[in-house]
Amino acid sequence: MRRGWLVACACLLGVFIAALVTSLGYSLSDALGPGPGFFPFWLSAIGAALTVGMFLEITRGRMQIDAGVTVLPDRSAALQAGSVLIALIAAAVAFEPLGFRLTMLPFIAGLLAVLGARSWTAIALCAVAGSFGVFHVFFYWLKVPLPIGVFGI
Repeated sequence: MRRGWLVACACLLGVFIAALVTSLGYSLSDALGPGPGFFPFWLSAIGAALTVGMFLEITRGRMQIDAGVTVLPDRSAALQAGSVLIALIAAAVAFEPLGFRLTMLPFIAGLLAVLGARSWTAIALCAVAGSFGVFHVFFYWLKVPLPIGVFGI
């Protein structure tokens, strides 16, 4: 388990360093405040620092790694993870032809149901707010272009 944690830390550090180097190609500030490189720079710097700290804790032997922990999930968790993955793929495929609202409505409802939400009223309210409400805020108020879809909804 210790070697796996070390490999995971090395991979994470590689991702954070690559993001840090890429973010340096963008301005950290502009006339209105933080520039396009501000958040990627700081998020990757913080992530790299935390990864280095975790790497040091593991190499010094201070991090308790339970040998009795199973790596693979049980059947229900694997089914949930598989369902989420299938839903993400379906949403990615349907995003352009159906648009944001008609894609996110069943995606959010299905995701909440798969992850254990049992109140159909709460699921319906979250799905409508997460699809139509978020679309309205981003498209009309923040002027972020989101796909409309072939039905115009």
